[in-house]
Amino acid sequence: MSRNKKPLPLLEGIKIEAIAAEGKCLFHWNDLVVFVPFCVPGDICDVQIRRKKHSFAEGEVVRFQEYSPVRATPFCQHFGVCGGCKWQNLPYEEQLKAKQQQVSDQLHRIGKVELPAFRPILGSVKTQEYRNKLDFGASNRRYLTQEEIASGREFQRDALGFHITGAFDKILPIDKCWLMDDLHNQIRNEVRDYALQHGISFFDLRAQKGLLRDVIIRNSASGEWMVIVQFHYDETGGEHEAFGLLQHLADTFPQITSLMYLDNQKCNDTIADQEILVFKGEDHIFELMEDLKFKVGPKSFYQTNTEQAYHLYSVAREFAALTGREMVYDLYTGTGTIANFVAKRARKVIGIEYVPEAIDDAKVNSELNHIENTLFYAGDMKDILTDDFIASHGRPDVIITDPPRAGMHPDVVKTILRAAPERIVYVSCNPATQARDLQELDQQYRVVEVQPVDMFPHTPHVENVVLLKRR
Repeated sequence: MSRNKKPLPLLEGIKIEAIAAEGKCLFHWNDLVVFVPFCVPGDICDVQIRRKKHSFAEGEVVRFQEYSPVRATPFCQHFGVCGGCKWQNLPYEEQLKAKQQQVSDQLHRIGKVELPAFRPILGSVKTQEYRNKLDFGASNRRYLTQEEIASGREFQRDALGFHITGAFDKILPIDKCWLMDDLHNQIRNEVRDYALQHGISFFDLRAQKGLLRDVIIRNSASGEWMVIVQFHYDETGGEHEAFGLLQHLADTFPQITSLMYLDNQKCNDTIADQEILVFKGEDHIFELMEDLKFKVGPKSFYQTNTEQAYHLYSVAREFAALTGREMVYDLYTGTGTIANFVAKRARKVIGIEYVPEAIDDAKVNSELNHIENTLFYAGDMKDILTDDFIASHGRPDVIITDPPRAGMHPDVVKTILRAAPERIVYVSCNPATQARDLQELDQQYRVVEVQPVDMFPHTPHVENVVLLKRR
């Protein structure tokens, strides 16, 4: 016979103390730190404890008694449910302070290396409509809030919008998102309305059936728009209905210069291994940066904040301090954006990337911009970047590395240390793993510059660029 669990308490009149990780805030209760979302420091509120562990707890604000003087009014109707922009209730200047502190805390606490004074964080040029890519899922299991459930009303269960954290098969319907130019709202809502009006089935993730599965929308500084509609044809087909939707989009939105589609029969929505077909226009759009043009295909990675990416890469180029004589290795080069961005100031740039299609794009981008001093290689970084590779291509004077959130593989760090470049420019989307890698590099390199860069306003995410020089 199981013991009855003690009910978790409702704490009244709690003052929120500080910003914590993942966009949450915290306060102390007895000997525990309690993490709470969707509030700001200085709020006085009633908090229901939802989960209690030995060293921490998690809570939910059920009533605000008094709002903090340091607070902004969220501008999005989906704030608090969507979860994508957790800091809309925090003024942007306060967001930047928190991100600057986050980088400082993680580099000091995890890295434990000697650090210079940090440069002030570079805020985003835009704080709304700053993204160039969004992905919307379709589902026949619309997410319902507790208030909607309690109302007893009937709701349309087909939805097109964002996945809800902790509810993998449910979609929150989105009417207006502020992350991208408003045309994307018109396109997404037109897809939804056409599908509902014409009886197109929305995907059921559990049953693995339903025609409309996903919509990806991209745009660029060149003014081009790409739309990729992901379908799931069942045994009876679906091509006719799919083509009807695509033709409607083509007729309604002449701004779409690349309209593409695919039939994905997998259990997940990833498209890297899928054949993507062109319905109208080209199989790519072009992104612009400085005097360069970059080809962006349906599978290409490109920084999602175009204007801020320019500032991020400008910092990396400044830190590289190129004179035209250097051999540069660009690790995790993606589609070669950084490699091509710095190539005119280097003797030679070698880019390495895991995804073969990205390397194909990198080569095309060099050709497009008449850049002849780049070489690109596809493969796992720890397998490609070896002592033999360096002996064959030449020792790098400068290494620029922009790894994924997990940071660099230990073998890659060891190879960098043996290659012994004069300077390392480390671009990171995760200062915690960057700090770990800095600790490994510290035996031969000292950190001389730190520049945080905000790429994602209203979220807790922050990029950071570090310059290391050989001791």
